[in-house]
Amino acid sequence: MAISRRRWNNIIIIASAIMIGVLTLLDHYTHRTPSSSEPLFDQQHPLTQLQLAGIWMAQDEQGQWQCDEQVLNCAAWSQHWQQLRVSALEQAPQQTPAERPEELLLQVGKQQSQIWLLYPAVGLLKSKAGNWYQIPPSLREGLLPLVNAASR
Repeated sequence: MAISRRRWNNIIIIASAIMIGVLTLLDHYTHRTPSSSEPLFDQQHPLTQLQLAGIWMAQDEQGQWQCDEQVLNCAAWSQHWQQLRVSALEQAPQQTPAERPEELLLQVGKQQSQIWLLYPAVGLLKSKAGNWYQIPPSLREGLLPLVNAASR
């Protein structure tokens, strides 16, 4: 049985409407952070300095962020790290990520700096104490700075 052109048009319109609805729902839910996530830094323990793979950012006495001269998005990068939320993992991941971790030097408040490990592709952080933290997929994009390729 052949389907008329009018029926095909109706099928295409309905399928398109369903696809738009599904994509809208996916977009809505992927930008939300899980309710179990907690801020990594807060008012009592603010991020004051960060160094990732030799590229740094630091907060001066006036509260302004200064970055390595290679960084093109200093304000966005610093804001992303200040507002980063993580979920603590009860146990280490089943498989250690295949990617090589980035060494992350964090200074919180006036405390001494700590070396953490960052796995940006899979969104994992490993603290100095060996605790693992998961970064929600919606917050992984801004972890790495946008650097000037000419200065490298």
